[in-house]
Amino acid sequence: MPKKKTGARKKAENRREREKQIRASRANIDLAKHPCNASMECDKCQRRQKNRAFCYFCNSVQKLPICAQCGKTKCMMKSSDCVIKHAGVYSTGLAMVGAICDFCEAWVCHGRKCLSTHACICPLADAECIECERSVWDHGGRIFACSFCHNFLCEDDQFEHQASCQVLEAETFKCVSCNRLGQHSCLRCKACFCDDHVRSKVFKQEKGKEPPCPKCGHETQQTKDLSMSTRSLKFGRQTGGEDGDGASGYDAYWKSLSSSKAEDAGDREDECDAYEDDDEDDNDEGGKDSDTETTDVFSNLNLGRTYASGYAHYEEPED
Repeated sequence: MPKKKTGARKKAENRREREKQIRASRANIDLAKHPCNASMECDKCQRRQKNRAFCYFCNSVQKLPICAQCGKTKCMMKSSDCVIKHAGVYSTGLAMVGAICDFCEAWVCHGRKCLSTHACICPLADAECIECERSVWDHGGRIFACSFCHNFLCEDDQFEHQASCQVLEAETFKCVSCNRLGQHSCLRCKACFCDDHVRSKVFKQEKGKEPPCPKCGHETQQTKDLSMSTRSLKFGRQTGGEDGDGASGYDAYWKSLSSSKAEDAGDREDECDAYEDDDEDDNDEGGKDSDTETTDVFSNLNLGRTYASGYAHYEEPED
């Protein structure tokens, strides 16, 4: 029988596991929180943009550049890692920088580690928006990654893309290779695969993870865990159902379109007829109104007893 673990041994194993997770989390920094993709406000034009060496709008140099690798704005000279020695002096501004990254267009400090490693591991090396196909140098906004397909997105298209990302390029949830229900979905290929056809000889499945997509190698996800929807066509054979005369598909679509146009034309004719009738009624009533207007002026006029009313002073009764 194996020896029973003591309390000190359990604590040591838990500590090593936590340190391992911390080291792994340092390497996998979220793209939105990376220093080379940080938000920056220009000192001159006051426009917010991605961290850059020069302003995207006015090309001015910033007073406090941010390192694209470590994210610091001041070199404290606590270690001997600096390429440019400045003993006893804190360096800020252009005295702290050592290079400009060609991928993220941001300053890199004069630390030996940052200068030697950032260009190789820059997260924006191949960052191109999947929607508008713009790179970092073509727009001033930040770069984000889609939560579903993990493709790069610019700041203008991130919400619109993620709202329509979970839509399959098919009309059903069936596997692309057979007629069975697809239990695994690839959000990059927008396709479903069954348990048999998701296995690939090219891309190997790692232990404890979902099988990769047999087409692109991206990690698949369970279809039941996603809010997947199928493709819907606004033009084509899905728009019209079967009519009473048996017409369906495109024939039904054109019939419904022609009937709707005929109804619109009939409504327009009815409106024109009603408008013409109203004009005729107004013209007929116009002459009558002109005669009644003159009589209405004196209708409330009371002059008392006059000769015109049929009374005379000598005909008045005596008290």
